[in-house]
Amino acid sequence: MSEQQAATLIRIEQGDDFVALVELCNPPFNFFELGMVQALGNAFDRLDADPDCRAIVLAAAGQAFCAGANFGDGRDTDNALGGVPQQGAVTAGAGFSFSSARLYEQAVRLFGNRKPIVAAIHGAAIGGGLGLALVADFRVTCPQARFSANFTQLGIHPGFGLTHTLPALIGPQRAQWLFYTGGRIKGDEAVAIGLADRLVEQDQVRDTARAMAREIAAAAPLAVVSLRQTLRMGLAERVRAATQREQQEQAWLIQTADAREGMSASFARRTPRFEAR
Repeated sequence: MSEQQAATLIRIEQGDDFVALVELCNPPFNFFELGMVQALGNAFDRLDADPDCRAIVLAAAGQAFCAGANFGDGRDTDNALGGVPQQGAVTAGAGFSFSSARLYEQAVRLFGNRKPIVAAIHGAAIGGGLGLALVADFRVTCPQARFSANFTQLGIHPGFGLTHTLPALIGPQRAQWLFYTGGRIKGDEAVAIGLADRLVEQDQVRDTARAMAREIAAAAPLAVVSLRQTLRMGLAERVRAATQREQQEQAWLIQTADAREGMSASFARRTPRFEAR
């Protein structure tokens, strides 16, 4: 995908309230790839330099917020992988291929933006899609949303910096449970454990996120940016260190029989039978 094509997967809309909407536009599931993540980073850079933007709403068109990387047939968000790179390039499922090093470079870049982000999670945030949701400072969600770090159910290691960001947000014990089981939780439980901040009806998710962003934008913008830099000091570096470890582990796990079984079971929508090989 060319840079110009990737840019069409991101839409930016700015009003007169100092809030910018950045929308993922690859419906229905908003599967990502390198070009899309790079375009998202470009959008954040542009808004960082724009004095008329003081806060960002990160939202998505379609059924899911982001179902991660598309290694399946594109029909089932629960069975979509969330980023399964190895060194060099990986091709799996429906011919999806990307360079893990370049993808992670762009993912880390997202954590270095300066303006506060409120994510509107109206649907599934699966695998790397969950990692993308955790780029934001706050998350608004609904009962219909689902959150899952489903990597171990696929025989692979988590990615997108989740091994740092998820425990930092909800605590190590809860994060371990979600990682080890690969299970999914709905919006109400996400709010209960601190994975999301507000629970509203699905048709109110985006408006509520924008209202939160307006509250942030009403504060002194230089002070907000300065404070955010203090609060998130070193975050991008910690995410970078996490992705380096994640990439190393994914490189060998993706080649195991368990990974092949996990993917096969995901495509067939059956329970995997792992054999530790």
